Amino acid sequence: MLKHQILLAPILWVAASMLTPQVLAAPKETGFSESGDAAKGRRIFNRCKACHNLTATNRTRLGPNLDSLFGRQAGSAHNYKFSKALAEATFNWTENSLNEWLTKPNTFLPGNKMQFAGIRQKQDRNDLIAYLRQATVSSTKKK
Repeated sequence: MLKHQILLAPILWVAASMLTPQVLAAPKETGFSESGDAAKGRRIFNRCKACHNLTATNRTRLGPNLDSLFGRQAGSAHNYKFSKALAEATFNWTENSLNEWLTKPNTFLPGNKMQFAGIRQKQDRNDLIAYLRQATVSSTKKK
């Protein structure tokens, strides 16, 4: 039995290492925003607006602009110097990855420079994601 455990250990380690936020994130899933209330999310965003703009501007705040957030490569926003962890990240922002990030940013991606403890309540995250789905669409994409 021990022989099989030794042989399987590297395989299990590789399989577990593949379960990163990048792999778990579904590119077009909308379950979080569909169960959220954008009006409540707008109020929750008040915690974020000291550091983030919702629209494209040449001047960022403490954090990157959030315009066209969904589907964007992490660490790729224009006019912002990202931490090494985010600059080297290989995932796109989806509702799932954003939910994990908002839960506890430093656990989701250790080494990022966002000084935010996270949002504990799942419904608050859903509401914020619903708001961000509406508010971060760039003006050229809005109809």
